[in-house]
Amino acid sequence: MKRFGLIGYPIKGSLSPALFRAGYHGKYTYDLIEAPDFSAAYRKFLENYDGVNVTAPFKEEAFRMAGTADPVCVKTGATNLMVKGQHGIYAFNSDYTGIQRSLAEALAPDMAAAGTEEIRKRTAEIYGREPEALVIGCGGAGKAATVAAADLGMRTTLMNRTESKAENFAAALPGYRFRTQPIDSFGEAFWRSDIIIYTLPGSIPGIRELLSSAGTLSRDTPKLILEANYKTPSFSKDIIMGIASMCPETRYIGGLRWLLHQAAGGYELFTGEKPDFLAMEQVLSPEIQ
Repeated sequence: MKRFGLIGYPIKGSLSPALFRAGYHGKYTYDLIEAPDFSAAYRKFLENYDGVNVTAPFKEEAFRMAGTADPVCVKTGATNLMVKGQHGIYAFNSDYTGIQRSLAEALAPDMAAAGTEEIRKRTAEIYGREPEALVIGCGGAGKAATVAAADLGMRTTLMNRTESKAENFAAALPGYRFRTQPIDSFGEAFWRSDIIIYTLPGSIPGIRELLSSAGTLSRDTPKLILEANYKTPSFSKDIIMGIASMCPETRYIGGLRWLLHQAAGGYELFTGEKPDFLAMEQVLSPEIQ
């Protein structure tokens, strides 16, 4: 029987095993491979597993171990999924598709399964222009989010606590139209942007300050906030309600929705079989609502 798993640290309490079991109704094994040292976890993968998901803090280190990587991995320097193949280890990035599908679904439910070009076209129609996207964080998920937003035709701004890391990433992708800004300008950039993708594991002071400093914003088009962290989100319910009181079209997309979409796309790369999406969704209900 094929075996799959998740590499990361810490990952105790991860929902990935339950999602995988639901997706394939127990047909395959899926384990947590938790270790503070990536090399130890990677060795377990090589010895015992056919494929693994990779989560923080190992996405960039895992990419460097792959023999063959998909174009998104090459652009971002990060992978969240590795599979053994005939010619070695293959790396993929289902964070990218998970981000695009989460945003598309929030804009129009029938778009969730659409490809990049269709999502790009219909998103431009919804906004009547190229939307403004703001990505906060330049780790593996943040890099995937930046490329995903730019590929959807969004005018994308990237912020990171260490500004030089964001600047170096931008310089490495000269064919992409995105800019960097210091994280202390978060409030202004937030209100200017249509789509905010927050990938940092902790909160920044600017989030709480949003409620006292609304800037220029559109009240007639959707303002989407997609957050990666579903365990301890930085955007609390009261903050979202406060933002929505100033911008009625605000829609918050929690990290569980991102997890669901990236998992569904990634698991198919493992097995070659489409997982049962509705069964996976039920695992996360009612939390995902």
